[in-house]
Amino acid sequence: MTFEYEVGDVVKLKKQHPCGSHEWEILRVGADFRLKCQGCEHQIMIARKLVEKNTKDLRKKA
Repeated sequence: MTFEYEVGDVVKLKKQHPCGSHEWEILRVGADFRLKCQGCEHQIMIARKLVEKNTKDLRKKA
């Protein structure tokens, strides 16, 4: 299953963040993604390959 990732979309990953949230907002798309946790608003940079591998669901921005 392939997803089209865009800035503003919310991605649900397999593993949860220590705060308990599984959902992350995409802030930057490229070779690396910048994601913001929807639970505690912590931001991370993560390789595109890891995001694609661990994505369970993608919710498009409204």
